[in-house]
Amino acid sequence: MIAHFCESWLRNEDIRKQPEGRLLERYADEICLAGYAEETARGHIRAGEHLIYWADREGTPIRAFDQPLVEKFARHIERCRCPGFEHMRRRSLPHAARLFLDYLRRSGVLTAAHIEPVTHDPILVVSFCEWMRQQRGTCDDTVKNYCLDLRELLKKLGEDPAKFDARNLRKFVLERSQRHGWSPAKRCTTAVRMFVRFLIAEGKCSAGLDAAIPTWAHWRCSSLPRYLQSDEVERVIASCAPNTHVGVRDRAILLLLARLALRAGDIIQLRLGDIDWKEAWICVCGKGRRQTRLPMTQEVGDALAGYISQARHPADTDALFIRSRAPMRPFQNQNAVSAIVGRAMRRAGVSSPSRGAAHVLRHSAATSMLRHGASLQEIGVILRHRSIAATEIYAKVDFAVLQQIAQPWPEVTTC
Repeated sequence: MIAHFCESWLRNEDIRKQPEGRLLERYADEICLAGYAEETARGHIRAGEHLIYWADREGTPIRAFDQPLVEKFARHIERCRCPGFEHMRRRSLPHAARLFLDYLRRSGVLTAAHIEPVTHDPILVVSFCEWMRQQRGTCDDTVKNYCLDLRELLKKLGEDPAKFDARNLRKFVLERSQRHGWSPAKRCTTAVRMFVRFLIAEGKCSAGLDAAIPTWAHWRCSSLPRYLQSDEVERVIASCAPNTHVGVRDRAILLLLARLALRAGDIIQLRLGDIDWKEAWICVCGKGRRQTRLPMTQEVGDALAGYISQARHPADTDALFIRSRAPMRPFQNQNAVSAIVGRAMRRAGVSSPSRGAAHVLRHSAATSMLRHGASLQEIGVILRHRSIAATEIYAKVDFAVLQQIAQPWPEVTTC
């Protein structure tokens, strides 16, 4: 594959004759699979070759490469006079060198002694994470967020659960929550409460200690769901360019959010095998790892088929939606989906009524179904709510029904 990126046959043979020629060939194969443009790929390969040449002059073998060496190489680039590498674009070299170092780590070329130490969580936190996944079906992102507070808890109170008491647990939660808003405070209390319940289940602390964790006041249905009007949703969907790969992909994502009311996390979890083209179903893995089949409309099916056949780049993953720029890999987290929705809203001149742009389309789908006569039970099925209580908030925007049951204020004469 490296011959594809070489400008001449002689250059190809020169690389192959180097002691590290096989390593550079394998790196070229990975760069090609990642979907980099030819010129960019050639620059990354040359950067790896440059790093090897310079490190050899410094007396550092490849198996001893590490991050400090790459940082030293970045400083060397500013005054580089290495023969054959003088005319390389120096601005992108440090980034390309880091990519080559990442490849060496993944491929096992580096010796264990020179791989940067990995920060390990305490054994209690690791066990808790596994317990949450197995017993509660919690997704990895949620567990990762819980760990942020639990690491601080163990630093504060120590790693012996037998010494935990109600006073210190409440003090930790209150002190940590006072520095943040309502949402991080709620996350902290939930994380600590679930952690204490895990310790109780394992017999490592006294029963009932979880009741010491305070509950933050938050009245259900105290606010209206944030949503867009139907014409605004259509403008957002129509803002995607139909003649570009990115536009085709983004339109398919927006339709899944606006028509099937998927969450941003659902989009991340979708796989190519989750689509049943013959029966027109989409299998969605939602909260708690619950599998649900949703009907695929003709509009959504056409958008997905167009994306897969025309706009999805070849990639070594079965994730349905992947990045449009190299390296071609799945979205890293839900923020990528919200960013796509946010850009579409700005193009359409639509203001998002809340920070979670992707979730606004979910609310918009629910209110649209309500306006077209769907019952709360039917909406709850589409939204995959476990309880009808989670769907009750949409009753507040059903103005037609509310007007029928509203009573006149006793001190005002009715019109």
